[in-house]
Amino acid sequence: MALKITMFSDFVCPFCYIGFEVMLKLKPEFNIDLEWRGYQIHPEWPAEGIPVEKARSASDMDTRQAIWKRITAMAEAEGLEIKAPSVFTNSHAALAACEFAREKGKAEEFEARVFRAYFVEGGNIGDATLVARLGAEVGLDQTEVAEAVKSPRYAMRLKNNALAAHQRGVTGVPTFFIGEYPLVGAQSSDVVRQILQRASERLIATA
Repeated sequence: MALKITMFSDFVCPFCYIGFEVMLKLKPEFNIDLEWRGYQIHPEWPAEGIPVEKARSASDMDTRQAIWKRITAMAEAEGLEIKAPSVFTNSHAALAACEFAREKGKAEEFEARVFRAYFVEGGNIGDATLVARLGAEVGLDQTEVAEAVKSPRYAMRLKNNALAAHQRGVTGVPTFFIGEYPLVGAQSSDVVRQILQRASERLIATA
């Protein structure tokens, strides 16, 4: 019996990137059915991107530096490369494309590629052309991805994701639901392994 995990997440959240990679790392150890639900946290950021220094005050930048030291340390502990983006960008195009990727059975490959593009390569994932190219890199049809980005169908899916998140009390990302139990924020693989072990034991006991 699979352990169902629902992850509410956004591509512009570094903790989501770490949390996603931790789940992928542990997937071979547990029978996990991971369902990604795209949840946009900064719809106000423009698709063309806004330089971080224009979006943040000097004091905010100091705070950001401190936070990124922690993020980098967490990522390094998991063997994950990560860089602080120089541009904040709107994630709607990537999230809509991810809904299409889910239909095609390519969700995890696409998610991993988009995270890497933003947090390692410095790509602007608000650019629909780039998003379509990333889709092609994981085996999706580039033209179909470009169409999905503009489709009201996938925009509605994202609205439904936001509604589902609200109904389940989600106030930040990443939020994982392991069965019905919420886990908020990125955790180390050791911590998540213990949580998944207990959840798997409960699943077996109630089967």
